[in-house]
Amino acid sequence: MLVLSRKQDEKIIIGDSITLMVVSIQGDKVRLGIEAPKEVTIHREEVYRAIQEERSRQSSDAPSA
Repeated sequence: MLVLSRKQDEKIIIGDSITLMVVSIQGDKVRLGIEAPKEVTIHREEVYRAIQEERSRQSSDAPSA
């Protein structure tokens, strides 16, 4: 894992098309802004896990051919 330090309004560039910016820091919370192509999906971890669980549940509920 790469760990970087950034201050407010500083950016991290990922590849040629994704930019991550520290929008604000308030106490123990950091707000991030993400610029990425529309075809790149971006989710909070808990949302991503819920989506994966739902997909897994749907595939296990699908009737076998």
